[in-house]
Amino acid sequence: MIESIPDLLGGLGLTVQLVVLALVIGFCLALPLAVARVSRHPLLWMPAYVFIFVFRGTPLLVQIFIVYYGLAQSELVRASIFWPFFKEAYWCAIFTFSLNTSAYTAEILRGAIQVLPKGEIEAAKAIGMTRFIMLRRIIVPRAFRLALPAYGNEIILMIKGSALASTITLLDLTGVARVIVARTFAPYELFLMAAVMYLVLTLIIVRILKHLEWRLNPHTRAVISDN
Repeated sequence: MIESIPDLLGGLGLTVQLVVLALVIGFCLALPLAVARVSRHPLLWMPAYVFIFVFRGTPLLVQIFIVYYGLAQSELVRASIFWPFFKEAYWCAIFTFSLNTSAYTAEILRGAIQVLPKGEIEAAKAIGMTRFIMLRRIIVPRAFRLALPAYGNEIILMIKGSALASTITLLDLTGVARVIVARTFAPYELFLMAAVMYLVLTLIIVRILKHLEWRLNPHTRAVISDN
């Protein structure tokens, strides 16, 4: 177990890389999706609804197989400018994870936007703010604060879901553990070490999110201090 730590740490590095890139890209995609989702225009909310429904309603494992073994192997993609991107398992994993987490994040943000106090929106309209300025300065920042606890759960689920990258030949933390198990025939010890590393990574993320939530909610800070 101790001898496997250096190799497992190398796999952990790839896991962190996959998760961070997927979360950043997914969040950038989720913002316009969430805004479209709360729109009253059918041409905006319907495509967003279908996208979210499909990616939330199908398993991540199936999605990654469709992209890697289906989309990436099709003749249409092979003959296109996207082939250098899709021929790599690494980018197929990033692509799939990003779309998957964007659907969940968009739905989290959609819920947060819809529970924003109506008075804040009316006050912004009263002082002449345009829709774009309201989104940038009031709606999105407030929605992010409200959505942070639920978004923290999505980050943790993404960390655990990243283990599926090993199914398409990537040597992430789980992938490295599987390789060493095939060589040493010690599945219990290796997967136990991998589980400990996932737990440590999750603990770090939880502490970061708690600190971020504390920083972004000064009114909560005041209540905690009074108590």
